[in-house]
Amino acid sequence: MCYDRYVAICKPLHYGTLLSSRACVHMAAAAWATGFLHALLHTANTFSLPLCKGNGLDQFFCEIPHILKLSCSHSYLRELGLLVVSACLAFSCFVFILFSYVQIFMAVLRIPSEQGRHKAFSTCLPHLAVVSLYVSTGIFTYLKPPSISSPSLDLVVSVLYSVVPPAVNPLIYSMRNQEIKDAL
Repeated sequence: MCYDRYVAICKPLHYGTLLSSRACVHMAAAAWATGFLHALLHTANTFSLPLCKGNGLDQFFCEIPHILKLSCSHSYLRELGLLVVSACLAFSCFVFILFSYVQIFMAVLRIPSEQGRHKAFSTCLPHLAVVSLYVSTGIFTYLKPPSISSPSLDLVVSVLYSVVPPAVNPLIYSMRNQEIKDAL
């Protein structure tokens, strides 16, 4: 989505060639394949861990950090290695989004008319709001200090992390529609 906004604002005359249907299919296939491979590696590693503290979690979701707490062997280091790889992958996506939006904002600020700048910003802000919401809830979920961690807080945060961003996603994207603004 940020690449789409980047091309639309920074290279509008090349939009048709840079984001052809073939390019979109390749990007979607790469995202799906990366996600599938990532999930497959985590699943295989998680199922190979011996669990000595039972197999019950006080969570809605079987998240990897909670499963690692149930492991009784040192083989969890493989899973921690995968978590580091996941963090690097997520960080590289974050850097790509950040770099794209820096380029977009620099291009928008060079637009001479106030109306043109407003229109360009209004196309980017919904995506930026959804990404910020997703990243902030994810950061709070996985990077909160252990001192404030409790089973009930973990449960609430995991629901917020998995339910709130997808639930408000259509609302945020539809805020550009004047009829929805009037209805709200």
